[in-house]
Amino acid sequence: MVIAGIQKVTLLDYPGEVACTIFTKGCNFHCPFCQNSSLIPITGEGDITEDEVFNYLDLRKNVLDGVVITGGEPLIQKDIKNFIMKIKKLGLLVKVDTNGCNPKMLKELIDAKLIDYVAMDIKNIYSKYDTTAGRKVNLKNIEESVEILKASSIDYEFRTTIAKELHSLEDIRNICELVGSDAKYYLQNFEDSTDVINHSLHGFSRDDLLMIKDYLKESFPKMEIRTLS
Repeated sequence: MVIAGIQKVTLLDYPGEVACTIFTKGCNFHCPFCQNSSLIPITGEGDITEDEVFNYLDLRKNVLDGVVITGGEPLIQKDIKNFIMKIKKLGLLVKVDTNGCNPKMLKELIDAKLIDYVAMDIKNIYSKYDTTAGRKVNLKNIEESVEILKASSIDYEFRTTIAKELHSLEDIRNICELVGSDAKYYLQNFEDSTDVINHSLHGFSRDDLLMIKDYLKESFPKMEIRTLS
């Protein structure tokens, strides 16, 4: 595992649980709105070792409920399954954040009962996926990952980071139709930061977000806007 760092306690990243967040290094996408762009390069070594991670988890396993594995893209890590098996042996829940690029590994982890929650990013409607992901994307993998989660018995959510330059209202509605009205679906408004790749992007105004929510809420009651306060 190539590990960039660890956030030792979070009350936000794993809904309803006290968790720590492990950041893997390396991603096969290059999304212009990525908040962790420093973790994208696949080459290079990790900044902390597995031993350091598990020394901490062993010390705090009676305080933490679970572990969030994010990135980067965790499911491109060659040793991800063994890594999660070690976490599960400590009696901790595991949530994985993924872009959906590796449905084979996703299904393998679900079938082995190694993950308890998945948050999958849906970047955009399929015709805009390559532009929004910053890479040529195998859409069949995205479609398969969506269907795997829908057919599973684990807890999951879909989510989309939205920016004015990348997403129209109809795009957002079409993504809602893709994930379905029964799935938890979260919109996350783009926010600029020092680690973002494209600083020319803009988030939606509060009035825009309220309009989006009003437009979609009746048909998609589980859709929420995380950045709407």
